[in-house]
Amino acid sequence: MNPYIAKLRSLGFKKPATSGTFKTLKTGSQVGFEGFEGDKTKRISENRSHDGAPYVVVLAILRERCPDHIDLHDWQLAIEDACRFLAQWGEQAELLGWTARDLFGLAPVLAKPTPSYRRLSRYDLTGLIWLLRGRPVVALTEATAAIQQRTWQHHRLPPPKQASPRPPGR
Repeated sequence: MNPYIAKLRSLGFKKPATSGTFKTLKTGSQVGFEGFEGDKTKRISENRSHDGAPYVVVLAILRERCPDHIDLHDWQLAIEDACRFLAQWGEQAELLGWTARDLFGLAPVLAKPTPSYRRLSRYDLTGLIWLLRGRPVVALTEATAAIQQRTWQHHRLPPPKQASPRPPGR
């Protein structure tokens, strides 16, 4: 069993009753994760550890429901990637100062989004988990994560055929 799920069960975590858009709150010197849909009653402080697993509660909130303007496939893949990442890198990410927003962040939903609006199109506001897309993290530092890329083979195209020289006098 995944150690983070086991930790959730041991803490008696209850699923949130509602969900919302991802928000980060700043109150004084505290920064907190509010949830994916803005339920302020479920605010999680990022300045305190949840028994060594500060991301477990955020993952549980994410599992509750697909965030608005995220494709179902992308959401399911993000949950799988989050479980894999947290099992391998969760403790190191916490020690290096990665926040819930750094890992799970999403662009805010616009007041009147167009039908084609996609929250994952804003890479500058998208957390690492959403960017993995099934690829593993191979290195993690305070500021960067190295994601293993699929190997591609690229073959050069043959050079274009040269036109035969014109006979002299033509």
